[in-house]
Amino acid sequence: MTIRTLDDLLAEGVSGRRVLVRADLNVPLDKQTGAITDDGRIRAVLPTLGALVQAGAKVVVCSHLGRPKGAPDPQYSLRPVAGRLGELLGAPVHFAEDTVGDSARSTVEALADGQVALLENLRFNKGETSKDDAERGAFADQLAGFGEAYVDDAFGAVHRKHASVYDVPARLPHVAGRLVLREVEVLGRLTGEPERPYVVVLGGSKVSDKLAVIEALLPKVDRLLIGGGMCFTFLKAQGHEVGTSLLEEEMVETCRNLLERSEGKIMLPVDVVAADAFAPDAAHDTVRADGIPSHRLGLDIGPETVAGFAAALSGAKTVFWNGPMGVFEMPAFANGTRGVAEAITKTDAFTVVGGGDSAAAVRALGLDESSFGHISTGGGASLEYLEGKTLPGIAALED
Repeated sequence: MTIRTLDDLLAEGVSGRRVLVRADLNVPLDKQTGAITDDGRIRAVLPTLGALVQAGAKVVVCSHLGRPKGAPDPQYSLRPVAGRLGELLGAPVHFAEDTVGDSARSTVEALADGQVALLENLRFNKGETSKDDAERGAFADQLAGFGEAYVDDAFGAVHRKHASVYDVPARLPHVAGRLVLREVEVLGRLTGEPERPYVVVLGGSKVSDKLAVIEALLPKVDRLLIGGGMCFTFLKAQGHEVGTSLLEEEMVETCRNLLERSEGKIMLPVDVVAADAFAPDAAHDTVRADGIPSHRLGLDIGPETVAGFAAALSGAKTVFWNGPMGVFEMPAFANGTRGVAEAITKTDAFTVVGGGDSAAAVRALGLDESSFGHISTGGGASLEYLEGKTLPGIAALED
């Protein structure tokens, strides 16, 4: 795989040139105030944007946010992101009120060397996500008109065959940004010959969402620790009562089969925090994983499980973690995620956090991000990479 990098582009000179940067600025917003609740993805693209600004480029940034239906929707506007991006860059970011319309054209044309513009949400245009090649290509033509070169620094979107990710690089000289390059290098270490013992921690709600990555990882890992909502389908496969816990009944047989051929690699919770309801103030206590009361649901792994997972992690040389161990957004059910995350930071291993809710949990729980080897910005993209899938956005960058 040969991919040109940002340094290659900078070496050619970008002063006075318009550079279109696909970033992943899909940050969470408070539903009441519209304020950004986690700016991690904005900060992740700063090394690339900063280098281009310093080199005198006219930087045109584009991104999606949320899942609008191909038309403008104020709740998904990138305007708050423009403000925060400007604060972090230390200079105003000019905001276009549309993506490829009059406002975008005038905003881009007015850029001086070293200035940055942010286009409105790409998904306000149905051409961005269209499955019709011609419709997607027509939108890509308009976007590409804003740049003389293209930089993809949106790892969280490279698994999507979208216009800004897949079609635009075919229309412009293209390179990988610093974030994308780092992500590919890190995940390449996990899929190549990782230093052993190699331990993977998987959480999250559904087995079906992680089945492909479990299948891909089982032959490669030394231990696979499973928590979160998905563990209850595995516990059911062992014949245990799981009460009203999250359960994918149609996946029970699949989990039973995975357990049978895992050669003891899969480690499940031995105790869970079971509650009367899915609520932050629900009555709860710790019970054995094989004895969950029929009227209760598990919302976190228990302390004995945390200790067991920590022991399994202690000697690891490579660790990949994707998915929280419980409902970490509720303080009463955050101890499992916190305990496992802290255990990961105490190892001597090369540690990778697989984006999505795991990265959000690190920040929400106030953990030191620098104590992890790498925190990915792409949950779905990192999983698909580990599954061995071809990622459209990466393939589009290859020469």
